[in-house]
Amino acid sequence: MGSSSGRILVDDARQVRRVRYPIWVFFVVPLTALLIQIYLPLFQTLRFVAKIDLPLLVTIYFALMSRSQIRGLTIGLMLGLAQDSFSRFYIGMYGMCKTMVGYFAASVGMQFDVEHSFVRVMLCLVFYIFHQFLYWVLQRAVLDQAVVFDLPGEAILAVVNSLIGAALFHFLDKLRIRE
Repeated sequence: MGSSSGRILVDDARQVRRVRYPIWVFFVVPLTALLIQIYLPLFQTLRFVAKIDLPLLVTIYFALMSRSQIRGLTIGLMLGLAQDSFSRFYIGMYGMCKTMVGYFAASVGMQFDVEHSFVRVMLCLVFYIFHQFLYWVLQRAVLDQAVVFDLPGEAILAVVNSLIGAALFHFLDKLRIRE
């Protein structure tokens, strides 16, 4: 299903094909996303980078393209726990949220033609809001912290992250193994 077909929904899950990458891509891209997420906000002039969740965007991309719930879970779990280990918050919060996003993104990748740019932007938008909402729910329910979910602020950040995600997805598409 290429982007030239004009269809978004897939008739049969077997119609969509898995995308293959060189093995180094699965190590270098998530590691780069984590390093950017961790170290760039340490500079005073680059604090805004902390609002861009690159590990989440990488999780969404690889889960969508793998079209396997197990791979989506694994990617989300690994990136989430790695992000947790470098954060100052409780370990496991990002792990749980990104695991759920990875699972649902892989499930959606099996049903939709995710090669369309519009679909990718919308999925990044929805999964960013879902991730932030789930993180908020975990903070309230599990940690019993009184935090407020700022929906207008999160909506703006979701749009920014989805546009950056579309550009990132275009770059990552270039790393595919061509058949």
